[in-house]
Amino acid sequence: MEIVTTSEGWQFLLRYLHFLAGITWVGVLYYFNLIQTPFFAGADAAVRSGMIRGLVPGALWWFRWGAMFTFLSGWTIIIIRLSEGIGLSHPYMTRILPGGIMGSIMWANVWFVIWPAQQVVIASAEQVAGGGQAIPEAAARGARAGLASRTNTLFSIPMLFFMGSASHLTSLNPSSLAAWWIIVLIIIILVEVNALTGPGLPTQKPLASVSGTVGVGFALTVVFWILGYFIA
Repeated sequence: MEIVTTSEGWQFLLRYLHFLAGITWVGVLYYFNLIQTPFFAGADAAVRSGMIRGLVPGALWWFRWGAMFTFLSGWTIIIIRLSEGIGLSHPYMTRILPGGIMGSIMWANVWFVIWPAQQVVIASAEQVAGGGQAIPEAAARGARAGLASRTNTLFSIPMLFFMGSASHLTSLNPSSLAAWWIIVLIIIILVEVNALTGPGLPTQKPLASVSGTVGVGFALTVVFWILGYFIA
């Protein structure tokens, strides 16, 4: 009964919720980017329209609420650890917080970029199916949502690396915390700015394909891993 009668038990349940919500969120994210988007590229307009109106709204519900519960439970875990005396300079925090920051940016992309844009895309598909005209900005909003979604896929790879390394990869412990945080935050900000500027930049070309997105995600993970070992 310690699972519901002790602080450690409640923290386990919180982490369990975090895992469940995260799997739901990232699972749908990968479905969108690894399966649905390539399928849409080769499907005819009628098939795409039917899926946008029938399948996508339900998938987006699980997508955005999975993101919300992952975000809330993750930061609750970090706040609890801070309250237990684990400071920001602790090796655990130097690994878990970069993952938490990337996860938070991914959450913001879901709620404030992808979801609002997809609402326009869905509404446009509904109007066309009803005999009306497409919403003029739907295509551009869809492209912006796609870029943000692929950026989330990119971020998910180093984010999960940091989540796993927080408890297991204890040797990943930069000596100069100031240099570590400055470099990590600059890289994360540049990747996100690249996503928010709208399609068309040369730096966005690798994100046009699944292989490019995954490749950049693993490359970024390797960069962070090297930085963690060699910043002194």
